[in-house]
Amino acid sequence: MSDLAAGAVAAAALAAAEWAGLPADTVMVDRRLASFWFGWSFLPLGWTAPPDRDPLSGDYRAADGWIRLHCNAPHHRAAALAVLGTPPERDAVAGAVRRHTADALEASVVAAGGCAAAMRSMQTWSQHPQGIAVREEPLVWLARTGSGPAPARPDPVRPLAGVRVLDLTRVFAGPACTRALAGLGADVLRIDPPNWQEPGNEPEMTLGKRCARLDARDPNARALLQSLLQQADIFVHGYRPGALAGLGLGEAERDRLRPGLVDILLDAYGWTGPWAGRRGFDSLVQMSSGIAAEGMRQTGADRPVPLPVQALDHAAGWIMAAAALRGLAERAAGASWRARTSLARVAALLAPSLRRGERGGALGRPAPADYADAVETTVWGPLRRLRSPFQIAGAGLQWDLPAGRLGSAPARWRD
Repeated sequence: MSDLAAGAVAAAALAAAEWAGLPADTVMVDRRLASFWFGWSFLPLGWTAPPDRDPLSGDYRAADGWIRLHCNAPHHRAAALAVLGTPPERDAVAGAVRRHTADALEASVVAAGGCAAAMRSMQTWSQHPQGIAVREEPLVWLARTGSGPAPARPDPVRPLAGVRVLDLTRVFAGPACTRALAGLGADVLRIDPPNWQEPGNEPEMTLGKRCARLDARDPNARALLQSLLQQADIFVHGYRPGALAGLGLGEAERDRLRPGLVDILLDAYGWTGPWAGRRGFDSLVQMSSGIAAEGMRQTGADRPVPLPVQALDHAAGWIMAAAALRGLAERAAGASWRARTSLARVAALLAPSLRRGERGGALGRPAPADYADAVETTVWGPLRRLRSPFQIAGAGLQWDLPAGRLGSAPARWRD
């Protein structure tokens, strides 16, 4: 897994160097720090980080195997409880899950608008229609979509200074991408719906960003969102296929509103096949794609054994950042750029090494020297952040803003 971390970080760093006009041999990646950035990047000083998951989220034994329920979002939690017909108590949920087969319960929860994944082996996934479809997709699908104005050439130290990034992503993968872009100097504006909450992820994934809220179902808010897009250079989003069209931001509309846009798309289970557009998260894709089952088999455990970190999310985030930076280079040559990847495709990239037993152990704890000396002052309390996992000509990631709460900023670009 350290190879995946180092490779994904290096892809972004090399793309940043290219955009800054610097040779590849000015890039240095610290494998150890890259691996730590796939976990938690901050060390609280005198306070405790909020919990990062709902108590009902987790793995449950079904009648014929295992299933994972993802209940962090209130509507996903409600969907699972409605299907199971239980109160929000873990023992009651566990008892109800045991009365269902894993595949049937997965299908019912997904049909109800929830998120669940039955545990499958790598062999089963390789023969599943979605596993076959994802394996045939490129790791990153790229397309030139038109032409647009060329951005100014960058400052090598802050190569994304003056670049505006509109972020409509959640949880880890997309936010990891935009966190990296912010660390290179971009003005990142994250937009969330009015009631969306991620208290456990905020100290990690809002670093360097301003975070606003808009209800895109409201015509005035939708018009404002379109106006923000018209002024953006990079658009990063994790909406399921077709969902943005319902907000007046389909592909054709995006191309019309912002010629030259660098458009970066993410989904969970891939862009083709019967599960294209299915809701999903890293932990669910690890269950579906055989990663958790392979860990269980290799360790002899009696329950699913996923990777020690959300590696699919983090790798996808750095890969998306690389695609965004490469898109800026294409835009400088006069072309618009659209790129997309998925968590399931990253899982397919990782699968061969996992079959060879190259899982990697627990990351352990970073040493004090792995953290930057500066103290980051946040609304939760002071913290120290891991040092940059790469350097380009001696300069690494640096953020102008501390992590903050969702919805704490107005929905507008900096002057």
